[in-house]
Amino acid sequence: MKRISRLGLWFSTVVLLLAANAAEAQKPSPTPTPAAESTAAAAANVFKKGRDPIIIIPGLTGSELVNAKTGEEVWFKAFRPKDDDLRLPISPVLSRNRDNLVARDIIRSVKLFGFLPETEIYERLIDSLEKRAGYREANWKTATRADATDTFFVFPYDWRRDNVESARLLLRQIETLKRRLGKPNMKFNVVAHSMGGLIARYAAMYGDADLPARAPKPTWIGARNFNKIFLLGTPNEGSVLSINALLEGFSYIGGGLNLPFIQDISRFDVFTIPAIYQLLPHDGSLLAYDEDLKPFPIDLYDPATWERYNWAIWQDDAFTKKFTPLEQRNAKPFFLASLARAKRFQEALDANTSDKIPVSFYLMGADCKETQNALLLIHNEKKGRWETRFKAAGFTNAKGEKITSEQIKAVLYTMGDSVVPKRSLIAETLTASGKKTVLPFVSELFQCEGHSRLVTNPAIQDKLFVLLDGSLDILKAN
Repeated sequence: MKRISRLGLWFSTVVLLLAANAAEAQKPSPTPTPAAESTAAAAANVFKKGRDPIIIIPGLTGSELVNAKTGEEVWFKAFRPKDDDLRLPISPVLSRNRDNLVARDIIRSVKLFGFLPETEIYERLIDSLEKRAGYREANWKTATRADATDTFFVFPYDWRRDNVESARLLLRQIETLKRRLGKPNMKFNVVAHSMGGLIARYAAMYGDADLPARAPKPTWIGARNFNKIFLLGTPNEGSVLSINALLEGFSYIGGGLNLPFIQDISRFDVFTIPAIYQLLPHDGSLLAYDEDLKPFPIDLYDPATWERYNWAIWQDDAFTKKFTPLEQRNAKPFFLASLARAKRFQEALDANTSDKIPVSFYLMGADCKETQNALLLIHNEKKGRWETRFKAAGFTNAKGEKITSEQIKAVLYTMGDSVVPKRSLIAETLTASGKKTVLPFVSELFQCEGHSRLVTNPAIQDKLFVLLDGSLDILKAN
């Protein structure tokens, strides 16, 4: 009876947590009345004509992945399919590590169970672009010359793969569309969420080119395709949460919506995803502290660091159970290649040396939510190994001093959007270290909002639409 009771309590808890999470993410705007719809229709003439088209680029895990052979959706599903895995093959040649999964669409909403409401991801942004800003959705493959203005396109991509690969794919889609429409000078505005902003930045800085073999120097050749690029919650200095993901896995959609007890991505899955490594804190920006809460210098891009602090996947007790013999042999060479490429990717993004660039960047984020900003490293003398902590749980250090959770909290957390710290969005550490032109931006906007809801926040949308429209008149239609 006790087992049944506990199971029932567990299930009830899961349902309540999911319902609360879904309700919080949803919180729909009031259903428009016929009068309101008439008012909106009457105000339609407020919208300018001939506006540049928009591209929406989602964040990490923000695109649907389907099996190209069967058409079955693999991500996002509440439960993982038996025949498909989110893990990529692993070998030192990252470009060859492919499976049957392809991106189909951005995740507009997620239906968890029949008895729970849908959780909106990017649907409300799309709805607002159509109803509040007067844009209409167009398709990359079927667009006509009439779709060259006042439209928006979505850019789904395989978020597991290398971000340079995704940026180059974006540029190729743009060039193909421009040729088909006979619009060689066509420019786009970009609304990029989370990791999508890194893809947009690379595309503008280097165009359809791989990472430079030597010291990177931006050509800005891709900027000819863009006018304005809006970075919403983009980790421009990386995020310590990527280390957490590599050590513990994660369960996020769209770069910020946590769905407890639903298809988690384990650390063994995360290990195979090159994009995660490219979200690591940039060289010199990682904050780590020891058991005395003193700064603890770490070279994150030295492979020996990962073994020294017991972070390496091959040090995990379950390593031989989770990977085949071939994967076990390839694990370390794959890791070395992924880590090295991640560092080169970040160096390429950080290489700008001019405050005059041919594209306008706008930063939009939050500075009011408690956000992971650092990690804690404690040496466990009894076990003879290092422990990495991300939570503010009190402990007694080797000197017998009690370190309280409040003391730990003060060094581990800062203000941000609950996923990306403000300092990462604005590249504060890099700028302070002398790279003042690393990310020249026109303006910044901070609203008290969570990471996954930055794209749906009405105040952020109002600012976005005004900047897209170039006029305050657009607000008259809302």
